Amino acid sequence: MVVQNNKMKKALGDVLSRNNYLVTQANDLSKSFGKLTTFQHKVLDYCFSCVQKDDSAGKKYRIKAVDMIHYFGMQSSGASYNRIVKAFRALNEKTAIYLKVQDDDGSWGIRMTSLFGYIDTFTSGQITFVFNPYVAPYVFQLKKRYYSFRLSDLAHVKSKYTLTLLKLWNANGMGKWDSAHRKLPDAVIEGTLDEFEMWFLGLDKDGKPKHWTPGRFRQKVLNVATEEIDNLYPNLVVDVTPKAEGRKVVGYRIEIHQVRTNLTM
Repeated sequence: MVVQNNKMKKALGDVLSRNNYLVTQANDLSKSFGKLTTFQHKVLDYCFSCVQKDDSAGKKYRIKAVDMIHYFGMQSSGASYNRIVKAFRALNEKTAIYLKVQDDDGSWGIRMTSLFGYIDTFTSGQITFVFNPYVAPYVFQLKKRYYSFRLSDLAHVKSKYTLTLLKLWNANGMGKWDSAHRKLPDAVIEGTLDEFEMWFLGLDKDGKPKHWTPGRFRQKVLNVATEEIDNLYPNLVVDVTPKAEGRKVVGYRIEIHQVRTNLTM
């Protein structure tokens, strides 16, 4: 029996090592979204915007495809409706979640589930969805910690890497996010190279972490995200500092500070 238990533990460990994350808090949940496209990210953000602070697991959310089409500045055409439906299909397929569970006998295990309990799309244009009840508590934490900014702040973002940086900024912000009055919190975002790649790149089709060279990651991901942040919020200073061991980059530190002036904005 001991041998069987050890074999099972190794098998479960192999599953986790291939996926490289286990959801135990909202921050872990956010890592599973790295493989989404920019548009899929925005559709997911639209879904998260429906969540209210007093919501409970099992609540059914209702949205209209036409409202999403108008919000995203798309034409009211068959192609636009098709794009919305395809985005929801991708969200259903790309948001696998792994949760740690414990059996009655005390043994631990992995619950393999997904973000949504179900997504219904109707010919009337209405879309209803329910978050998986096992995952809903993490969704509510994520909304509270990562989505304190207004949904409109995301509308004109072009890169999915910028969307990720915005959410990390929210999660690590030292103060209240109030873009309506141009009061944005300072933040320090630190992590290993593996953590940054997981946040921004997610997993490949085989469920393995994506790895880029540090130079490519800096140029194609961090530079793109920070430059767009600079354009969106010109009164900010965003500094990216690599962490190195010898000549090897092992992580990054991103500092975001709002420029304090006495000038009237």
